[in-house]
Amino acid sequence: MTINRPGLPWDLPTAEVLWARWALIAVLRATTESERRGLHRTGTWVDDEGLRLDDCGSTWWTLAPRGEGRYVLYGEDESSGVKWHRPPVDMLAGGPGWLPHERLRDLLSGYELGCVYWHENGTWARAPYPGTLDDDGLDCGMSRFTDRADVLRTIADEDHGATSAHDAEALLAHAEGYRLTTELLMSLTSDPDRRQRDRPAMTRALELARLKRP
Repeated sequence: MTINRPGLPWDLPTAEVLWARWALIAVLRATTESERRGLHRTGTWVDDEGLRLDDCGSTWWTLAPRGEGRYVLYGEDESSGVKWHRPPVDMLAGGPGWLPHERLRDLLSGYELGCVYWHENGTWARAPYPGTLDDDGLDCGMSRFTDRADVLRTIADEDHGATSAHDAEALLAHAEGYRLTTELLMSLTSDPDRRQRDRPAMTRALELARLKRP
């Protein structure tokens, strides 16, 4: 799935699909050690606020649920030219009242924000951009989750733990269908020849990720 530069709302899968893919990778990467880092945590993880991605350098992102099928995606990649564009781009223009405006304005005031997208009624939206804007960072930040084949390759690699391509497909299908249980997760990531899994941390992350509907 191709993401334009700058991004367009329809470049993204639905928020539920994006959440499922991102959350599954966060669960597979969960460790007790990384949980203890608190504010200094990096990588891909899930916490009480939502999903996080931070490579401690060029890109950071948050996907946060806002209730009733609403989500907000915000962050920055070094490729984004939004905050440096002249005239300034109002990243919150047209944004709904349920956005976390205080948090976003705080990031804006510190020149820490590259773009904001919001999701409601099954559709993504963002503020209008001027035609002179080359990139908002969405491609470099989110392309790892938008192409399903890329996600499958990620969860099948040695660092993420699916024991085969077939198991990777099963994991992702159950995550996207919101029917991923702890038992299934553990059965498809148990391989003595691969990196040892932190089962307690993965279980805690799966609970936060809410990848199983009641």
